[in-house]
Amino acid sequence: MWTQGREFMTKAGTIIHACSVAMWLLLTFPRDPTLSRDYAVERAGLETALHTAAPQQAEELESQLAKLDAEELGERTRASYAGRIGHVIEPALTPLGFDWRVGIGILGAFAAREVFVSTMGIVFGIGDDADAEDAVLRERLRAATWPDGRTLFTPLVCLSLMIFFALACQCMSTLAVMARETRSWRWPAFTFVYMTTLAWVSSFAVYQIGSALGFG
Repeated sequence: MWTQGREFMTKAGTIIHACSVAMWLLLTFPRDPTLSRDYAVERAGLETALHTAAPQQAEELESQLAKLDAEELGERTRASYAGRIGHVIEPALTPLGFDWRVGIGILGAFAAREVFVSTMGIVFGIGDDADAEDAVLRERLRAATWPDGRTLFTPLVCLSLMIFFALACQCMSTLAVMARETRSWRWPAFTFVYMTTLAWVSSFAVYQIGSALGFG
């Protein structure tokens, strides 16, 4: 048991770590993207006001600072390499009812499925500590729309998304273990391509048929 456990940590564990670093790099860089607002100036103004604020105003200013930090994190994520990839893959996701923001969530969830929720929190400007019970995240997801004003997260889109995650092999840990056990990347690559294709086709069928029946 010790030998097998050590081999897992030194082989599969290193692969998982490398994939985690890769996902972090995609979500973090470039470090200084062009942003729509000067967050540093706004933050400095709020912090200056906080130092001289009355106790009853301090709580509101701290809340504004937290909101500003979350909005900056969200915009930086949208401008990151992962965000750019999300825009690139959006044409392949649109037939499933997903936009580029969901695409970023799918990329982030490759580290672990549960990361999808926190990634959505970042994308929608709430912060990376958002969870499934976060009321603000729920409201922003409900309010999210396509450029033409259509609601993004309809019940049909949510069903399509659940089917995609149920079938896709969105787990680097699983692929790393398969590579370690088979001593080859052939089977992990086959599994990833096969199950991702199956997930796409199934989600496509559900969303398109549902839309044709008027459930979109």
